[in-house]
Amino acid sequence: MKTYEALRKQYQQFIYHGFEVEDDEEKVVITYDFEIPGLSSFAPSWEIPLPDSEKAIDRDDDVFLNLAFSLGMVELISYWKIACPKEVIIEPCGLDEEQIAWWKRLYFNGLGEFYYTNGIEEDQEGFMEITAKGKAWHPKKKNGKLTGDGCLIPVGGGKDSAVTLDILRSRKDNNYCYIINSRAATLDTAAVSDYDLAHIIDVRRTLDKRMLQLNEEGYLNGHTPFSAIVAFSATLTAYLYGLTYIPLSNESSANESTVKDSYVNHQYSKSFQFESDFHNYEKKYLASGTYYFSLLRPLSEFQIAAYFSKVKKYHELFRSCNAGSKRNIWCCNCPKCLFVWLILSPFLSQPRLKEIFGINMANKLKMEDDFRKLIGLDEEKPFECVGSRDEINCAITLAIRDYPKGVRKPALFYKYKRWGMYDKYLADCEKYFYYYDHENLLPEEFEELFIQELKKRGAYRDSNGKKSDKS
Repeated sequence: MKTYEALRKQYQQFIYHGFEVEDDEEKVVITYDFEIPGLSSFAPSWEIPLPDSEKAIDRDDDVFLNLAFSLGMVELISYWKIACPKEVIIEPCGLDEEQIAWWKRLYFNGLGEFYYTNGIEEDQEGFMEITAKGKAWHPKKKNGKLTGDGCLIPVGGGKDSAVTLDILRSRKDNNYCYIINSRAATLDTAAVSDYDLAHIIDVRRTLDKRMLQLNEEGYLNGHTPFSAIVAFSATLTAYLYGLTYIPLSNESSANESTVKDSYVNHQYSKSFQFESDFHNYEKKYLASGTYYFSLLRPLSEFQIAAYFSKVKKYHELFRSCNAGSKRNIWCCNCPKCLFVWLILSPFLSQPRLKEIFGINMANKLKMEDDFRKLIGLDEEKPFECVGSRDEINCAITLAIRDYPKGVRKPALFYKYKRWGMYDKYLADCEKYFYYYDHENLLPEEFEELFIQELKKRGAYRDSNGKKSDKS
């Protein structure tokens, strides 16, 4: 692989030249123009279906144009990381100092895993200089497109977005599912939630093939903040459809760093820090009038699993495995599959889990290294969207405690007990039933419904220790 230092010396600039908007009565296509001089140009694109009421894009709508420009700002990081040029030149629009600092914070924290896994040591001030040409755009008023309390709900095909859809089922009349590059699990999740095709917005994100070729040739590659792309693209889409709320499905567990005692977090753009930063940026610089928040932010992955276990209609079709996503399968060889199995294990029987996954994941001794990482015996968790170390341990301990008597326990559970982890967590293994993170952005009208549905599904208990009614 080509080295970070050599690439930065050879390719010193990244240029965001601009973007082109094409539209007809059915869709709008935004194509971006990026360049690393001396290496390559890139032209990634987004295709967004238009609502029936939208005949064409208003070329004088500066809110739309600013949203399109801003989506390019988050899209560019996937191409910048190929060679990590020191200077980033932004030509389509000016940025003030606060905006430049905001984007640098997102890029640096969102690339924490990229730097860590590539063995690169860098600091937030020195990794990039942003030069924005032109006059900074400052909104003067909110737009007038929004139509009440409609929601645009991002759907990824896993258990989390299924839980959000279920919680909001009573107010779905003016809601839409938002899907990027649809696959079987995302479409099936929306369909089983009773969303017809008219209420499923399937947008297409197309990567430039030259980037993929350069990755194969040994240029730098690694994780980028995809959930930030979801944030900006969903805001643009919600604006086009006149929808107010964008309820994400990011939980409190996403705040925990992947590498202990560091800023490196695979889920940075799912964290509350990013959610809060984006919320403030939208209000000051985007002025779309939308409200971006995570409905599941008060919860842990443990509680989401408890809730999900009661919503049986999703059990056969949900998929959280990145390795198997294109084939719509659980690969049963990755840490994400193992995590989902473990977090569900207190709430679904081992035979039922085996029906869902095809095998008993807790019997796979070759996954012992991933198992150790998930429960915190190693310094870093797997670089996947997984729960906190503490709640994974609580889930495993609860599963072992309630395991049917006389039935042989899975091999990894035996190891867990031998390592002393079971005794460590036994006294407090139900604590996450009482968990509620008050650092969230839930609007009042959503929070009341949210708590009511959690209690109904047995995923939340009042602090007095009484169990909530289960359906």
